Amino acid sequence: MQPLYPEIKPNQCYQLDTDDGHQIYYEESGTLEGIPVVYLHGGPGAGCDTAHRRYCDPEKYRIVLIDQRGCGRSTPHASLENNTTQHLIDDIEAIRQALGIEKWVVMGGSWGVTLALAYAENHPQQVLGLILRGVFLGRKEDIKWLYADGTRRVFPDYWQEFTQLIPENERNDIVAAYYKRLTSQNELAKMGAAKAWSSWEAKIATLEPNNALVDHFENPHLAMGMARISAHYFTNHCFLEENQLLKNAHQLKGIPGIIIHGRYDMLCPLENAWSLQAVWRDAEIHTIRDAGHSATEAGIIDGLVRATKTFYQELRYDCSDPTSE
Repeated sequence: MQPLYPEIKPNQCYQLDTDDGHQIYYEESGTLEGIPVVYLHGGPGAGCDTAHRRYCDPEKYRIVLIDQRGCGRSTPHASLENNTTQHLIDDIEAIRQALGIEKWVVMGGSWGVTLALAYAENHPQQVLGLILRGVFLGRKEDIKWLYADGTRRVFPDYWQEFTQLIPENERNDIVAAYYKRLTSQNELAKMGAAKAWSSWEAKIATLEPNNALVDHFENPHLAMGMARISAHYFTNHCFLEENQLLKNAHQLKGIPGIIIHGRYDMLCPLENAWSLQAVWRDAEIHTIRDAGHSATEAGIIDGLVRATKTFYQELRYDCSDPTSE
């Protein structure tokens, strides 16, 4: 099993000031001479953490992390205003240009896959390759699986905990019911809904129970950002046309991809990865036999680290330092 690389600190931290009221936090670590890679976190709304710097060898990669609008260290926190998929795509591209990067590898997990694919389909000439974990395609069926008639059949106990906050007459649309509470002026109700939303996702994310992950997701700052922004995006169908990412997958032709997906992923079924690979033949799927959805699981970590090593071997001569070993 390949572990994460050792802890590192960012070399530089930056802020992108948009013209519509957002300040986007981004950072870079690793080596300036390395292959550029940008990591897109999940949620929507989860923000980056220190582990996201550790999938790549810092002596071989220039590692860029971005806290998307309203997430993590970006401000205003949990803001829904001017917060759409196209806004995020534009932010990523503005950061690439600000850093003077011509092309980069794009990594993403869960919602980060959705965003990575949307970005790559908009800007294919800027993408060296894609490393994707736990494919979420942002379709109605993907949202329905998670919040209506899929995952709850595997985890009826967790589903009962998740829905007990909602009166029975509103349970026909759980996303709408939570969105109503997460955008209310009642701060206690808002925080209760945020923690319940985030706890549901954490409890179903791993093959084996992981209390540390649940505690992490229930942190008030993270929970509020993820719950509000996720409900906002899912209420608006991820600001994508139905099946947009698969319909536009022809834009990915010639871009190599590695898809890491847990066999027992209950948030994003493995079928999603197969549907993507069917229309993007330059991608290969690595099915992790003993994992669910979470990037904290040993098999998923192993798959992601191996993918970055593979890409380094394949891409190093296409980048700025052809003599690197």
